[in-house]
Amino acid sequence: MRTLIEVLPHRPHFRSANTTEIFFLLTLNKHKNEEAPRVSRTVPAADSAPARLIRQEDERAPRHVRPAVHARVHAPAPAIPVARKAPAPSVSNAFSELGLSGDIAAVLSKQGITEPFPIQALTIPDALAGRDICGKARTGSGKTLAFGLPTVELTPRCGPRAPHAIILAPTRELANQIATNLRPFANLRGLRVAAIFGGASMYRQTSELRSGVDILVATPGRLNDLLERGELSVAKAGIVVVDEADQMADFGFLPQVERILDRIEGKHQTMLFSATLSGDVDRLIKRYQHDPVYHEVAIDPDEEVTMQHRFIGVADAEKVQLAANLASGPGRTLLFTRTQRGADRLARLLDREGVAAGVLHGGVSQPRRERALKAFSDGRSPVLVATNIAARGIHVDNVETVVHFDLPEDAKTYLHRSGRTARAGASGLVVTLVQDSQQQDARVLRRDAGVREAIVPMKPDDVRLRDLLAWEPPLEEHAPVRQPVVRFESGERPGQSAGRGRRFNGGDRGRRWGGGNQSSPRGVGAGR
Repeated sequence: MRTLIEVLPHRPHFRSANTTEIFFLLTLNKHKNEEAPRVSRTVPAADSAPARLIRQEDERAPRHVRPAVHARVHAPAPAIPVARKAPAPSVSNAFSELGLSGDIAAVLSKQGITEPFPIQALTIPDALAGRDICGKARTGSGKTLAFGLPTVELTPRCGPRAPHAIILAPTRELANQIATNLRPFANLRGLRVAAIFGGASMYRQTSELRSGVDILVATPGRLNDLLERGELSVAKAGIVVVDEADQMADFGFLPQVERILDRIEGKHQTMLFSATLSGDVDRLIKRYQHDPVYHEVAIDPDEEVTMQHRFIGVADAEKVQLAANLASGPGRTLLFTRTQRGADRLARLLDREGVAAGVLHGGVSQPRRERALKAFSDGRSPVLVATNIAARGIHVDNVETVVHFDLPEDAKTYLHRSGRTARAGASGLVVTLVQDSQQQDARVLRRDAGVREAIVPMKPDDVRLRDLLAWEPPLEEHAPVRQPVVRFESGERPGQSAGRGRRFNGGDRGRRWGGGNQSSPRGVGAGR
């Protein structure tokens, strides 16, 4: 600074420089370090050339300088902050007390779930401890999160085509919805969830498996197809869940389930969940579970009844019209038939009555099934006709009415169909249409299902149909149902095998439910 001030008066060309140029030079030198090399600069006059060479006294000095009138001094740029992913919020509530992590409890709280359902409170601690579990609870009681949340907690990241957790479901819709429900929690752990099932592109599914899947939700048939092709391995699976295990048995899927379980090597955790655990499910429990823990949620007799039952007697010729009147009411209505053809036919007949309805069964392509279910879920198509095979795969909130257009085969089917409404404490109405030829079968159904509402005949124009919840039907005690009568051929005695001479009048064996051209109960498996 001192050298420049002393030199300026003795340099004639600076006399023509304006005040701005001199101020710039003073400011520039003021910000220089005292140890910086001294450079003798030749600053051009206003009418001189734009730039001139500089006589350099040090190699670190710049070789050119622009006119002072164009030069500006810039302050150092501020440091750009590095964006960091904020940690997931942690919440302590009833779920965290069960052993779940705080971030999972936070996601549950964000979804409005702050208190666990009974089946969740019973099974989650044992599942987190790695125990084999048999869980029994009615439909809509939260079984998916009961096994899904511990599965997310216990599953590590896996390599390609070797998932750690396998969840088996009987229907495509159920597999899709389980995967959808688990993804928000799996994302917290960086886990990949995929659903594979028949009717969809196998190429896309194999590509997803090659990219890596940690939790695989699948139907048994498609999973076995991929195993036989060598597209994945379940040998190192650590967790296996069989959801709706009794329905697997009813549909004849248990042999395929056993083929999958037989491929798993070493020790693994096996969990079975369903609304009922009986029959062939015992074979899975004895063969594939080790010291399982049984949890069953009993229905509290003091619990508020949210599902209302109505049995309506109807003539054959008026059945479709009465169903159309029920479906045209407010809210979502789900109608069940026993066969695919019956579902398609009912949808066409409802359309003639002015009620547009979607169709959901195993004969419909997967894209159409997804569109129909989505339209029903978001309310664009509030009426849906489905077969029994879809009863376990429809998890749609706020279904106001379930209509059994075809009489269910048994009480278990009745309960599973009816469970599409009155879910998670919500209210719902279940209507069963009973033809004249089905009176005896309906009495057996009511007795086995524990329903006391009487069968009341109605016409399509009955005013009570406008609000069935406001009308309370009479209750009746269940009369003893006639037992099968066994007739013996000549020469046979009671206690001996009747052979081909045995005949049954009434009872379950040999009964054709529903009358007319209805298929046998086992024919429902064709709907998948």
